[in-house]
Amino acid sequence: MENPYVIEDKVLPLIPLRGISIFPHMVIHFDVGREKSVQALEKSMMDDSLILLCTQINPKLEEPTTDDFYHVGTIAKVKQMLKLPGGSIRVLVEGLNRGKVKKVVQTEPYFLAEAEEYSYNPDEIKKSQDIEAAMRLVIVDLEEYISLNSKVSSEVLFTISDIEDPGRLADVIASYVFLKQEDDQRILEAFDLYERLEVLHQILQEEIELLRIEDKINQRVRKQINKIQKEYYLKEQLKAIQKELGEDDDLSGEIEDYEAKLSKIKMPKEVKDKAMKEVERLSRTPSHSAEVGVIRTYLDWIVELPWDKETREKIDIKKAREILDADHYGLKDVKERILEFIAIRKLSTSIKGPILCLVGPPGVGKTSIAKSIASSLNRNFVRMSLGGVRDEAEIRGHRRTYVGAMPGRIISSIKKAGTKNPVFLFDEIDKLANDFRGDPASALLEVLDPEQNTTFTDHFLDAPFDLSKVLFITTANTTSSIPPALLDRMEVIRISGYTEEEKLEIAKRYLLPKQMKEHGLKETQMTMSDGAIRDVINYYTREAGVRNLERNLAGICRKAAKTIVEKNKKIVRINSGNLSGYLGAGRYRYDTVEEKDQIGVANGLAWTAVGGETLSVEVTTMQGTGKTQLTGKLGEVMKESAMAGISFIRANAERLNVPMDFHKDMDIHIHVPEGAIPKDGPSAGITIATALISALSNTPVYKDVAMTGEITLRGRVLPVGGIKEKLLAAHRMGIKKVLIPFENEKDLEEIPDKIKKKMEFVLVKNLDEVLLHALVAKGDDDENK
Repeated sequence: MENPYVIEDKVLPLIPLRGISIFPHMVIHFDVGREKSVQALEKSMMDDSLILLCTQINPKLEEPTTDDFYHVGTIAKVKQMLKLPGGSIRVLVEGLNRGKVKKVVQTEPYFLAEAEEYSYNPDEIKKSQDIEAAMRLVIVDLEEYISLNSKVSSEVLFTISDIEDPGRLADVIASYVFLKQEDDQRILEAFDLYERLEVLHQILQEEIELLRIEDKINQRVRKQINKIQKEYYLKEQLKAIQKELGEDDDLSGEIEDYEAKLSKIKMPKEVKDKAMKEVERLSRTPSHSAEVGVIRTYLDWIVELPWDKETREKIDIKKAREILDADHYGLKDVKERILEFIAIRKLSTSIKGPILCLVGPPGVGKTSIAKSIASSLNRNFVRMSLGGVRDEAEIRGHRRTYVGAMPGRIISSIKKAGTKNPVFLFDEIDKLANDFRGDPASALLEVLDPEQNTTFTDHFLDAPFDLSKVLFITTANTTSSIPPALLDRMEVIRISGYTEEEKLEIAKRYLLPKQMKEHGLKETQMTMSDGAIRDVINYYTREAGVRNLERNLAGICRKAAKTIVEKNKKIVRINSGNLSGYLGAGRYRYDTVEEKDQIGVANGLAWTAVGGETLSVEVTTMQGTGKTQLTGKLGEVMKESAMAGISFIRANAERLNVPMDFHKDMDIHIHVPEGAIPKDGPSAGITIATALISALSNTPVYKDVAMTGEITLRGRVLPVGGIKEKLLAAHRMGIKKVLIPFENEKDLEEIPDKIKKKMEFVLVKNLDEVLLHALVAKGDDDENK
């Protein structure tokens, strides 16, 4: 047909629409949020309320360019604008005519387009027979579409019945049916009225075909559901008939199986009665009921738990000692305590298992000790990590009222062990947490109490299980974070850090052979001198255990393997001279004794989580008004020790050969080097006092003397902890004489004989005895010069 359009050029603001298409004669509202679109709307309202609406090709695009929207759209009139909370605008528009973008003349601050408006007078349209036929076809299509798609109201047919304009008919039908964005655009771009009706007919036919297929699928599913319901009804009838005839239903075999298993297991009478009641309940429950699965799960746990299964202990102290010695070097106290327990088990089987708590720094072998205990007792071993456990249900389980309820990890681990007397390790008990889901530490109180754990009741089982034959072992890095009630139930065995000699032996006997094997190295391909291992211990690790030592040895093995493969070497020899080539420069340094005796400098000893450390205390005095300054990131207790030392010196100034008015005429500065590291505790009391007296009396302190001990206002020296670690640090520094509190004499038994031979230990009761050994006498001072 002839082109009916009157084409008029206009310059209009443009809005790219996301996810919607607008047709002429269509009244619709949509929300505008983008700044560009808001400004385009405002420009439209300032002029003649006309705006060009084009659909965005990709609706997800936030900032479209001129190539990101279709260039045929609808020129619409803005009828109403409403500002919404949040800055967006809801706008009501009426589609007028098609618009075609000739050129985008502006992109900022909004799109402004030069467009052609296509309008025509409907009364001038001459409808041919083809157009009449096409109009009837699309109306029939719409009727069929509505019959298959319940989302479109049948009232739409009344709306379109009076439309005589073929172009408008196509546009109105397209606006009511749910089409893809691409189909909407095809209709919008069909300017020829017959072509538009043809395109709409084709699209509607495709949609109708899809709706028919969907309807077929729905019918099939509905039939399937009806079939299942019919089968269920027939099965229920069959069950009723079987019951009348006295025949067993399909659960009977399973019920007999449970009854047979329960009759064979030796378990407490109350547990067996409860289980048999559950079996009876299962027999009365319809097989399709969800409760059947819950009862089955419960009965499966009951019959699979080791109610009457124990491993027979082979108690042989000699063999147990051999196993412990083979697996671990040193740890004499721990091994003795374990051997004592094994000896008592041989004499009396009725003794309740103790709860051992192995406390020590990371990497000293706490977890592996527990495995060795299980091996030496011929018991099964299970481990449960408590690090970060914050839900009580992990210990005690969930009650069966919850969907997916399961027993707690205690009962699960016992089932995994397969016996009622395993060695059960609670790893990292000091890392337990708690929140709104309960307190796991409190849940462990019953488990770890020999008086109560004979009837441990898991929430899921709701029946007592005897844990008294389990040997519980716990590990922790510190006891400070373990709740007191829980700690009271355990026997604490402290594992101190290893000495340098012990680390050397561990590396030679265990770590190096293990790493060489893991890296595919034979004994003939790599050797490492004792000196090199010592250097790794001293300059590449700073720890109480041997974890980092093993990592460094693994690094050496990797480099050695690479050298053998790359350079075709037959053997790699590692010694102190070439160690840095494998591990790089040393990461740590150890203090060494000063070259000469100094005034105001005393050697102290400190304990840290990774072993002992030497601590140098420096004191300097200057003319002033009696101010005292303490630096080196000292804690409150350490500062108070310094104040106690100053008070003692003031009270005994004349006897100590110190100026009587030093507290008025002098400023004192006490500093502990390595100022970035926090330091606290009373152990440095006598060290600070000695350095103060040395500075105030101008008397040097022996360079090879170190000390540790708390000081009182009366000058008494009180005992301190960590003596073993402190003395090992003094030995490493090259100290010849160590002053320790008299009451710490018992701690010297732990010191290896090799170190005792190289050092002199002086037990002191008061500060006078400390000064006698620490300050350089007049004649000695002259010789030193």
